[in-house]
Amino acid sequence: MPMSEPEFAYLRTAYAVWELTLKCNLKCIHCGSRAGPKRPRELSTAEAMDLVHQLAEVGIKEVSFIGGEAFLRPDWLDIAREVKAKGMRLTMTTGGFGMTDKMAEAMAEVGFAGVSVSVDGLAAEHDLLRGRKKSWEWCFKAIESIRKAGMKTASNTQINRVNAAQLPQIFQMLHEAQVYSWQLQFTVPMGNAADRPDLLMQPHELLDVFPVIHYLWHRGAEHKPYVYPANNIGYFGPYERRFRTLGAAEADEMGFWNGSTAGVLTLGIEADGTIKADPSLPTDDYAGGNIRDKSLREIVFEAEELTFNDEFSAAETWGFCGGCEFAEVCRGGDTWTSHVFFDRRGNNPYCHHRALHHAARDVREETRLVERASGDPFDNGVFDIRVVPREQWRDDPKGFRFADVQWPEAWLAEDPELPQRLWSERERSIEVWRQTRLGWPGAAE
Repeated sequence: MPMSEPEFAYLRTAYAVWELTLKCNLKCIHCGSRAGPKRPRELSTAEAMDLVHQLAEVGIKEVSFIGGEAFLRPDWLDIAREVKAKGMRLTMTTGGFGMTDKMAEAMAEVGFAGVSVSVDGLAAEHDLLRGRKKSWEWCFKAIESIRKAGMKTASNTQINRVNAAQLPQIFQMLHEAQVYSWQLQFTVPMGNAADRPDLLMQPHELLDVFPVIHYLWHRGAEHKPYVYPANNIGYFGPYERRFRTLGAAEADEMGFWNGSTAGVLTLGIEADGTIKADPSLPTDDYAGGNIRDKSLREIVFEAEELTFNDEFSAAETWGFCGGCEFAEVCRGGDTWTSHVFFDRRGNNPYCHHRALHHAARDVREETRLVERASGDPFDNGVFDIRVVPREQWRDDPKGFRFADVQWPEAWLAEDPELPQRLWSERERSIEVWRQTRLGWPGAAE
């Protein structure tokens, strides 16, 4: 049975991510919502204000505006003022294209607690991924405007084959721009990214990128930005506790992934009033209803599409995850990632433990698109996955390799052995898995 409202209201009312409009001034080739034109029948101002009141009534503590591009909706600041008037914390994620000092000052006056600007690489790569020239320049103009207006500045990056090698350079740029925190997640096959499987990291490439992310986590704890790996990064590899410890120099021993919180701690709102368990999840499978038809309270506490995690257990995992020793706790990792790869939750190919498990056996996993996406917002392709023995491995010219990582010259000057040390860390992790984890009862084959 789903969690009852009186007992668990405090869990269901943490964080709402609200797509104010699907209209966007960028053309990102990895955009999960295929943003561009506004949605048909987006909420009117009156309907949006009523939704703000309903969010407060069910106990939502924080509302984060997204798009498309949220500030392209003419009444966005009016909606923001109402959110603040109802006592909820207010944040926003933006592409930054077109944001001005005046706009940032208005946001600060309304009371935005922080703004995250999406940065997806160095200038050429960012502009390629964002589909518009000078979008990189606008990002850093926006960061400066937000900082000058007195708001906390953050950034977020999708990691894929175009930009994975640039992560240290991106960190340094954000550090110089005085960004406070940086969220990382892997690009997955949703929306426009589903049409570009060549963008996606192959599961075995995680072995090369995780030591880099771990180093950046440590560097951020000391120098900022703090590095926050998002829900589809990690899972029971050697860095798991640090990745779940936000902004701290020492790892929290209790900090580890313990299952998806979609519909439990998060709520997604589409611009036409559709309510989902999480803003990134496919609409067709995870929309619990529309506020034009039902109250928010009814949808949040009664719709199966929002309450599925109440009873989702290891018994529903499958594939590698179905036989994993961590299945009872992990429950198949991030729902969004597993679903958009396989059109079914419960088997996550982007798992550090899984990649190490296969590397220790001298094999690797490869994904392949077998069914194209429909072309709708928040749609997904369907992939298969196979285990490939070493003798069948083939170099992919578009693939990511540790040797491709671009280190800031100043970092190498202070620590010339940095790349070799991290490579040794990668190899040591595989050897530890080989010596200590193979043959354990319940270990996935």
